[in-house]
Amino acid sequence: MQLTREGDYGIRSILFLARQPYKKISFVTEIAEEYKIPRSFLAKILQKLVKAKIVRSYRGVKGGFSLARQAKDITVLDVLEAIEGKLALNLCLSDRKKCEFSRHCPIHHVWATAQSKVVDVLKKSNFDDLARQ
Repeated sequence: MQLTREGDYGIRSILFLARQPYKKISFVTEIAEEYKIPRSFLAKILQKLVKAKIVRSYRGVKGGFSLARQAKDITVLDVLEAIEGKLALNLCLSDRKKCEFSRHCPIHHVWATAQSKVVDVLKKSNFDDLARQ
């Protein structure tokens, strides 16, 4: 399993916004330049975060982006699932019906345990803590 560029950029974008909690970022360009992200790609990522109610979007001349809720209430898991979808180390963990072996598979428990631990770490990692590091 490897985090996609999109997921990585989404995390970096939220971290950028969390480090400036009372400032509305006027342009996608500010984040794009900071992290060397193509602007059009970043715009798509931010729209996914807006749809997930993690980021707030403002239209117009004085438009921009800000966090939709406090950084302490946004976890790394929230951002990843908004961008990547539900986390699953293996297909059988996302939908047991898609794996005919999941009922009898000796490795299924290993996948489930590993995923549970990864999810726990990502849930405990909030952007307020990360922004202060």
